[in-house]
Amino acid sequence: MSSYSPTYALLIFLLVSILMFLLFRPRRGWYWIIKNNITVNEKTVTEDVLKYLYHNEISGNEVNIISLTAVLKFSDNLIIDIVKKMTIKELIKFDGYVLSLTESGRNYALRIVRVHRLWEKYLAEKTGYDKVEWHGRAELMEHRLSHKETDLLANQLGNPLYDPHGDPIPTNQGKIAKLKGVALSSLAVNSVGRITHIEDEPDVIYKQILAENIHIGSQLRVVENNPKRIIFYAEGEDFILAPIVAANITVDVFEKDVAEEENTSRLSSLKINEIANIAGISKEIRGDSRRRLLDLGFVKGTSIKIDLKSPLGNPKAYLIKGTSIALRNDQASKILINKL
Repeated sequence: MSSYSPTYALLIFLLVSILMFLLFRPRRGWYWIIKNNITVNEKTVTEDVLKYLYHNEISGNEVNIISLTAVLKFSDNLIIDIVKKMTIKELIKFDGYVLSLTESGRNYALRIVRVHRLWEKYLAEKTGYDKVEWHGRAELMEHRLSHKETDLLANQLGNPLYDPHGDPIPTNQGKIAKLKGVALSSLAVNSVGRITHIEDEPDVIYKQILAENIHIGSQLRVVENNPKRIIFYAEGEDFILAPIVAANITVDVFEKDVAEEENTSRLSSLKINEIANIAGISKEIRGDSRRRLLDLGFVKGTSIKIDLKSPLGNPKAYLIKGTSIALRNDQASKILINKL
């Protein structure tokens, strides 16, 4: 005679049913979550390897397994396993110890770069996220958007040619414009040009450039260049950078004599009782923020002066077209003026 009662058997049946449901529930069961995580990890690692190889190919740097595993934030075993699969799929190839992209791998890499740069453009134009966050958020999104979603995003943004850092955005056919200009660190004294690109990697150098409040689109003149420091004048201010930092800034050098914007400075430098005319708005202000400033009257030629200064000096209220408008110093630094 069995010792199991019908009630006990029913309880076992219910527990097993619940366990099976939790394991194999469509799309949300533990089995599918684990399976999808493995798939996502493989896709993420594959795409990170391709993108890393692409950027180093552009820079003329060689990559091997040791340098690859040192940079990517995955386990060495996972990276090596993925690299083997990528070799079989003919996305990458070995030349001795050196890893390089095949044509298929390069096309795939360009699709990832396209998503990344479009998403950074979206964050800059359509959201209020600080520029420090753009790269990290784009790193996550580049693995999620499909080709169709990427094309829709590009159309929504007006099919831009460059991202907010000045990097060219590949087209959906894999074509990409060349980055125009040379590194600031290589410019001779008295060279004049305009900043066209600020590299956002490595992160530690990018944050130093942001801390200096250096903007894309600014016209500059090199004042000093030596192995210890580079000094340049832009928008009424002198900037001092270490050569390793200046190397991450690209400048389009003017081939002909161009009148320097010596009288142009930043609104943040305006003092009480000084009067100025608006000379323009920096390219650093984009999308809705730019349109708002234009609607408030920050248009070229408009007279402006300080109306009220807070005890700590930030923000300040500026009088423009009879209206007092408060701006933080970081906002005012992106509005250009000609002092009278």
